[in-house]
Amino acid sequence: MEILNVENLSFKYPQSDGQVLSDVSFSALRGEFITVCGSTGSGKSTLLKMIKRELSPLGEMSGEIRIFGAPQAQMSDYDAARKVGIVFQHPEQQIVCDKVWHEIAFGLENLGEPRELIRRRVAETAAYFGIENIFYKKTAELSGGEKQLVALASVMAMEPDIILLDEPTSRLDPIAVKEFIATLRRVCREMGTTVIIVEHSLGDLLEISDKLLVLENGRVAAFGAPRDAVAALGKNSSVAEMLPCAPRVYLGTDAGGVCPLGITDGREYIEKNFKNDVRSLERKAGDRSENIALELKNVYFKYQKNGRDILSDLSMKVYDGEIFAILGGNGSGKTTALGVIAGLLRAYAGDIKIFGKKSSEYKNQTLYKNCLSMLFQDVQTLFLKNTVYEELVDVGGKDFSLPYDISSLYSKHPYDLSGGEQQLVALAKVLLTKPRILLLDEPTKGLDGGVKKQISDVIKGLKKSGITVVVVTHDADFAANTADRCALFFGGEVISSGEPREFFSSNVFYTTEACRMTRGYYDGAVTSDDVVALCRLNGRRE
Repeated sequence: MEILNVENLSFKYPQSDGQVLSDVSFSALRGEFITVCGSTGSGKSTLLKMIKRELSPLGEMSGEIRIFGAPQAQMSDYDAARKVGIVFQHPEQQIVCDKVWHEIAFGLENLGEPRELIRRRVAETAAYFGIENIFYKKTAELSGGEKQLVALASVMAMEPDIILLDEPTSRLDPIAVKEFIATLRRVCREMGTTVIIVEHSLGDLLEISDKLLVLENGRVAAFGAPRDAVAALGKNSSVAEMLPCAPRVYLGTDAGGVCPLGITDGREYIEKNFKNDVRSLERKAGDRSENIALELKNVYFKYQKNGRDILSDLSMKVYDGEIFAILGGNGSGKTTALGVIAGLLRAYAGDIKIFGKKSSEYKNQTLYKNCLSMLFQDVQTLFLKNTVYEELVDVGGKDFSLPYDISSLYSKHPYDLSGGEQQLVALAKVLLTKPRILLLDEPTKGLDGGVKKQISDVIKGLKKSGITVVVVTHDADFAANTADRCALFFGGEVISSGEPREFFSSNVFYTTEACRMTRGYYDGAVTSDDVVALCRLNGRRE
């Protein structure tokens, strides 16, 4: 049964120069799982908001949205609120209650449902999603993955026919992502709920999706079964950078046949089509300085006097001019470590040295004067002015200079920029403080593959200019493509570290798709480009 029909939908924001959406048409059946992808600014989030009537933005709209065959505008307020649910990228913007149980009940209370129905529905929803252990906890105390699961549960308690999700996994670690996606698939298959999810990272979604909707410049570039949609795009599509490893290898090797989507069929594609006489690529000798820029030795930190240690005997070294990536699960202490290094949090034991000098010896804010700067996850906290140009002048003066060009954004308000553009502006503002050490916390979250590559290129350029970069990230592929060394955090300490090929080849779970797909067939292939290069080097099978 067709549950949603979008026909010739076009939209333009007030005072905007162009269309955000242009003649978009697609449909969804009951119980279908549809993934929506596209580069930053392609109209994905706007499309979701227009399907959820209460969030539909102001502007010029043409075309039609039908739900259960009826025009969206004719739905009652009750049906509009209940039949279409939405989960946002940042659960903090959606959670409004202080306790988990109350958050699950909140939507039902607003729908005016009877008390006994609410009690029953809240209980069975908590049981279904396996959150009885946090049922009475304060929402402010939840981890990122727990908050996202509670946000999903609170929407599903209202029994929506369609659930929309706008990049719900962008702030989760790789294992939490897999758990959340598995829960979504279960909801779709067992409850018959139509799932429409917008994501930039497609690795866990293509294989379980019934349809893939690709937007480019506000238009439908492809819509259909994922294999067909990916094959129709071609390797020059703006979406190619955000595809998982298997289809990227397929597009990069031109061996033909059926397009692989995941690890298993990607491995089969490689073994069937390419030899493995040459097992690994030649390694380039590193050019690491022996001078230590940052050193932590036996560092301990806790947020509460009687609480548990968040950092426990943390020791690590980062060398001058090095790009050092920190990976690990939510709650492993990654962001806390950055806060302690930056002097925003005070360790109760251990030593922190910056260029050989204890951080406590940097007096009168000298640590932040041409020495160390940090860019937080929420870059909007840096924006104080009405235009990008004013933001930059405020830090660097009128004669400021940047290592990359964002002059086209100067006249815009920072809040009117896309996520990728905001990241580049915030990074530029931090660089104008002329740091020798730059700390970055999740600089690629919520960004498409093209912008991730741009951020990676900027970071590599900073290295060439002598800046030491420490980056916390959940994105294994970004770390593999960008870092000189990677470290795995667990329980507030570094468990392992090494250069990307060594590091990711040794890991089983915190590794890249390329490594999983080629392990035992090729050695040390940790990026899609590595796999493509090895396939071409070995040549086709007879």
